[in-house]
Amino acid sequence: MKVQIHQPAPDFSLPDQDGKIHKLSDYKGKWVLIYFYPKDDTPGCTVEACGIRDNFPKFQNSDLIVLGISKDSVASHKKFAEKYKLPFTLLADEAKEVIQAYDVWQEKSMLGKKYMGVVRTSFLIDLQGNIAKIYEKVKPPFHAKEVLEDIQKLQSKI
Repeated sequence: MKVQIHQPAPDFSLPDQDGKIHKLSDYKGKWVLIYFYPKDDTPGCTVEACGIRDNFPKFQNSDLIVLGISKDSVASHKKFAEKYKLPFTLLADEAKEVIQAYDVWQEKSMLGKKYMGVVRTSFLIDLQGNIAKIYEKVKPPFHAKEVLEDIQKLQSKI
């Protein structure tokens, strides 16, 4: 089933880069950005993560929780987070259960070769746990600023 705006965000339980379990339901009453990315320490994923890192004080000022999810391991996430001093949570979904629940495991193509992988997509979750906005075909250099503009607009309507 395709995830849609104004629908409840699929709940999950995943370990972070330190092995601590996070459930989406633990964040009810808070704004949450869930961003799915293909792979730790690759060019686009690093640009996206560092863009969020560089704007992180603004995310905190907006009371916005950031959860990055990929199919990489806890150990890979720890290395990635430490290398780039990422101040937010990275969740390991090695079984791809959450990735599939959010329908971001799709056919991709590079140099004419087709393969399955994570399509860079983000979901902004509102205070009630519903999807407020879906970002498809995310552009890593601009994503953090785009999310910050949207969260300010959405919060001003409350």
